[in-house]
Amino acid sequence: MRLLEPRIEQIAAEHLDAMAKAGPPVDLVTAYALPIPSLVICELLGVPYTDHDFFQDRSAALVTPGRDGAQATADLTAYLGELVRRKRVEPGDDLISGLTGELTDEELTYVALILLVAGHETTANMLALGVFALLKESLPFEENAVEELLRWLSILHQGAPSRAALEDVEVAGVLVRKGETVALSLPVINRDDAVFEEPDALKPDRPDARRHLAFGHGVHQCLGQQLARNELRIGYRALFERFPGLRLAVPAAEVPLKHDASVYGVRCLPVTWPTTG
Repeated sequence: MRLLEPRIEQIAAEHLDAMAKAGPPVDLVTAYALPIPSLVICELLGVPYTDHDFFQDRSAALVTPGRDGAQATADLTAYLGELVRRKRVEPGDDLISGLTGELTDEELTYVALILLVAGHETTANMLALGVFALLKESLPFEENAVEELLRWLSILHQGAPSRAALEDVEVAGVLVRKGETVALSLPVINRDDAVFEEPDALKPDRPDARRHLAFGHGVHQCLGQQLARNELRIGYRALFERFPGLRLAVPAAEVPLKHDASVYGVRCLPVTWPTTG
């Protein structure tokens, strides 16, 4: 993940240059938040970036009510299956090529599918929604703000993670029997007043913010959490350093939110900044 940092910084800089050239206002989702993780995960897996529009559309369909998620999954599976077969013949310097000797075509196809969708849809939403939160609250970006935003936003509002009990266990006075499944609410967990002081307040300098469970816990915690942290840290820092006067281009109440999607976020985020000349 550390080796990827210079490339993430380069991708961020290129998109900031494009934003500056286009001039304000811009939609931060399409101009910045979505392309960065999309390009990074495509390069990591060895997916040609020329196909990124296809992946963005199909992955969005998986988490958007009203879209045909089954067809989107079929389209992505078919594409990645063919990509895996090509990588076996012509391997490159990418994750799929590196795993061809360890996994079957079917296994590798589904590993790639999970990483591709999870690797850019969630991070893209966090990038844009985090910027919205900071601008709305008129708060500065600090390095620790990444962990606090992960805690405070907890973007997996629906489709909550679940755990099955391997034996009878009592949790908070409730008996969970062996084999029963417990659904977890990350927004509630991450605002537990027994863990965090003033849990409903967004505090970029919160010292214990990393105690959040936005990436899960234990052996099932998010595989890509360090990649996401790198993209968020680099993405936020580069944006606010390049445009220190960044502000919302519309009233906060007019920013459309994804209340009906499994991954919480903003549908678009119009932003502007002072220009000279």
